Amino acid sequence: MKTTGEPEIRAVDVSAYEVPTETQPESDGTAVWSKTTLVLVELLAGGVRGIGYTYAGTGAARVIREVIAEAVQGVGAFDTRRVYEAATGAVRNHGREGVCAMAISAVDIAAWDLKAKLLGVPLAKLLGSVRSEVPAYGSGGFTSYTETMLAAQLGRWADQGFRFVKMKVGREPARDLERVRAARKAIGRRCELMVDANGAYSRKEALRFARAYDGEGVTWFEEPVVKTDVEGLRLLRDQAPMEVTGGEYAWAPHDFRELIPVLDVVQADVTRCGGITGFLDAHALLRAHELPMSSHCAPALHVALGCALPAVRHLEWFFDHQRIERLLFDGAPEPSGGLLRPDLSRPGLGLELKREDAGRYRAQL
Repeated sequence: MKTTGEPEIRAVDVSAYEVPTETQPESDGTAVWSKTTLVLVELLAGGVRGIGYTYAGTGAARVIREVIAEAVQGVGAFDTRRVYEAATGAVRNHGREGVCAMAISAVDIAAWDLKAKLLGVPLAKLLGSVRSEVPAYGSGGFTSYTETMLAAQLGRWADQGFRFVKMKVGREPARDLERVRAARKAIGRRCELMVDANGAYSRKEALRFARAYDGEGVTWFEEPVVKTDVEGLRLLRDQAPMEVTGGEYAWAPHDFRELIPVLDVVQADVTRCGGITGFLDAHALLRAHELPMSSHCAPALHVALGCALPAVRHLEWFFDHQRIERLLFDGAPEPSGGLLRPDLSRPGLGLELKREDAGRYRAQL
């Protein structure tokens, strides 16, 4: 399966880490959580270890170990597309979306990290860059926060130079406008204010809130209605005064194709959409339709892509994930003035697992 002289994937190691939220359970418009699970894949070839991960339950680890691992062993370590196709083919009878998509994503990311490390180059250089840095937006403002906590978090990001900040809405609609006003007061007019309903509103409720939020200068309305309500998204895209966005649950190219006619900006998540290969495919599709894109969560995995791909507008500096990435990995990026830059002194993703520190969070598989 390999090119002559090319190292091949010899082993696939899988582990999972459960990291509690910082101080209290967190929530958005439709979910509540007290921990986040990171599933880590390590591919070994030529004496080098490539890493990739997804934010998913431990079921994704079982899919990798029991379904995908055998399919990718023996594949040439430079053949990232073949790794992706092998992983995708392996899950045929299990369903391509959801947990399987996240498992594929982690394996694909590890394949790209492995390839870049074998070549001794940063992923940003392997992909090629159109910019040296990419804007990030501060993302948190959970519905479980008091207004004081909300204002403090968003205000801190504004003070640090972020040009965009995002908050959650939709859990208690009667309080949403009051919370948005508190956020606007905290950040002033220094940066754009974005809201994310996580699909909590009905169509007409979302349209009513869009007009109210416009009065507070909100410029981005994410998942105003449930992601499967494509006609509802079209209604909001056509009538809301701000940009209407979504796409974090796009698992495969056909999902992005469905969103193109109904959104102003399409989001992609490298840990869900098929890894770096899937993200590149999504970018090609959106670029062909002259649509901008943004990334969802997992900031450490999106920096190189954000610098490589011209349609990417910005990355999400999600509070939980940036914290987890700094806890578990050496080399996790830190923003400066609201911008993220790849570390060009380190090969691959530039990340190395802090094995001793990570051990305290390791989950039983």
